[in-house]
Amino acid sequence: MPFRYLFKQFVLPPGGLLLVLLLAWWLRRRAPRLAAACFTLGFAGLWLMSLPIVVQWSARALEPTAVLTEVDWPRLAGHAEVIVVLGAGRERADPAWGADQPGGLAMERLRYAARLARASGLPLLTSGGLHYGQPPSEAAIMADSLQRDFAQPVRWREETSRTTWENATETARLLAPLGLRRIVLVTHAAHMPRARWCFEQAGFEVLAAPMGFWGVANARPGGGWLPEGKAFWQNGVLLNEAAGLLIYPLLYR
Repeated sequence: MPFRYLFKQFVLPPGGLLLVLLLAWWLRRRAPRLAAACFTLGFAGLWLMSLPIVVQWSARALEPTAVLTEVDWPRLAGHAEVIVVLGAGRERADPAWGADQPGGLAMERLRYAARLARASGLPLLTSGGLHYGQPPSEAAIMADSLQRDFAQPVRWREETSRTTWENATETARLLAPLGLRRIVLVTHAAHMPRARWCFEQAGFEVLAAPMGFWGVANARPGGGWLPEGKAFWQNGVLLNEAAGLLIYPLLYR
């Protein structure tokens, strides 16, 4: 099992916070004050992670401010050569479709990439490997969806990557021999800083096309101060991105 998977499961929430609560229970008689501190930390962490207002604040700290507007889309061909859309997981064996399907985040990226491709005429590349270690690859699933759902053919598939860094390096293996270095990069706004850094390190000139912004006003009851399950998941994604921004330069420079 990859170390990065264990790290995410047992260090990042909810795993890490649950371990802190378990430690509080174990210390309840041996060290009551330390147990109380661990309980407070674990409970407060779970509560904060469940708040939409924390999603809003955290996303604003991570997301870029520059965006491509619809006016910019037809002009992309003058600044780039390829649209690269990054995978975001897949759902296995959906009975309604009879096959694996792109995850929800991936579908959001595909929709935006299709709009950009239609407006600009630029060719598409999908990037994503074997999410469960078995075919089809994320890139293949995304390419199928782009063709069948959005009528946009995909020229290249990068089907071996497992991380954002490998998205970039394996895409470079495909495009560098063709002399293609200027790309439009499509991914979620919170993921864009890490993704852009990786692709620039791989030698690309990157025109960022972020989408799926979470830093906008949350429009939730109570101003986003009431807990909800979706917010917990979103905060987990944002925390993963923040950790990636810190760790990637240490691992890959």
